Amino acid sequence: MLPSAHAAKSVIAEEKHYLTRGTGAYRRASLALFLSGFSTFSLLYCVQPLLPIFSQEFSVSPAESSLSLSLSTGFLAVAIVCAAAVSEGLGRRSLMALSLVSAALLTIATAFAPTWHLLLVIRALQGLVLGGVPAVAMAYLAEEIDPRGLGATMGLYVGGTAFGGMSGRVLTGIFAEYLTWRPALFLIGAIGLAAAIGFIALLPPSKNFVRRPGFDPRFHAKAWLSHLENPALPFIFAIAFLAMGSFVTIYNYAGFRLVAPPYGLNQTELGLIFTVYLFGIGASSIGGLIGDRIGHFRVLLFGLALTAAGSALTLFAALPSIILGITVLTTGFFMSHSIASGLVGKLARGTKGHASSLYMLAYYVGSSLMGSAGGWFFAMEGWTAVVLFTLAMLALAFISACVAQHFARRKA
Repeated sequence: MLPSAHAAKSVIAEEKHYLTRGTGAYRRASLALFLSGFSTFSLLYCVQPLLPIFSQEFSVSPAESSLSLSLSTGFLAVAIVCAAAVSEGLGRRSLMALSLVSAALLTIATAFAPTWHLLLVIRALQGLVLGGVPAVAMAYLAEEIDPRGLGATMGLYVGGTAFGGMSGRVLTGIFAEYLTWRPALFLIGAIGLAAAIGFIALLPPSKNFVRRPGFDPRFHAKAWLSHLENPALPFIFAIAFLAMGSFVTIYNYAGFRLVAPPYGLNQTELGLIFTVYLFGIGASSIGGLIGDRIGHFRVLLFGLALTAAGSALTLFAALPSIILGITVLTTGFFMSHSIASGLVGKLARGTKGHASSLYMLAYYVGSSLMGSAGGWFFAMEGWTAVVLFTLAMLALAFISACVAQHFARRKA
């Protein structure tokens, strides 16, 4: 009886360290992580509605103009792996704060870039510094939030990323229409800097994280390898690669299609289409809540199917059908992403920051490689080829989810 009583007391003591729903610290952490997601993704994706403008102003092809986004996401993917290791010594909160401030200042610098190649260099650097946020934020949530409500809280964070992605695209489009693209990027950078300051003021210090001073390559290599040896996790990572690749491909090249005849949308009209991200915000939170109740894999499979349906709807020529398709795709993607990212924390055996970094590595490599590859399909065979490309990726993602579910059940 004594050992059992002692164990029970240990569990209770450990639970007191978690941030639980209804407390002031929980609300501050939720708002801070929402701001981090908002800032990260508004700064990262603010150039997406500007791709047709870059193509025209700098005399580059659609695929080349997409490098202003793909380089950022590509370097971010590499940085995420390093960020997980750096955060073990520097701390979660400090690294995220440094990353957010640096990225905002680099966005302001982008507004003054005189040449295309310098703009690309700045965007690549921005991707490097932003690597300190996504994986570390997921690790912070997994470590500090009560596991019983992790799905819902992760949904709130992903909702912040959706709001940031929408705001960056919509506001940049509107600013560019009336002020040109350089003042637009300057203003987006200033907004990101304000969000970074709010994050620093609000986020509670980590309570369940223990710093590891110094850098031990063997420890980090062993941690990453242990997650790759987990039978379910590599398939979750594959979902991140494929789902994000399909999502970014649609968003990258829809602009080129819609500014051309017969649609002829201007920058404001094109930017306003990205308000469908509001559906992604709702889907992230609702998907996490439903997943906590009926099963995460059920919601994940539904979300991937919804993403595919949205992609297919954009094949129709009518503008309402295209907008509806983008809306459905956005809803399905963010539902899938919030569930998949939450599953990483649930399935990982220790060193959750390293597991999150592998997920985000796959996520942004998919964005970078598949987002640029979609330009080749668009140039060769037009929009139909782009949609078939995304549907093939989503089919593989659906299969990966089924396999991951199988292994997760065996583990249970």
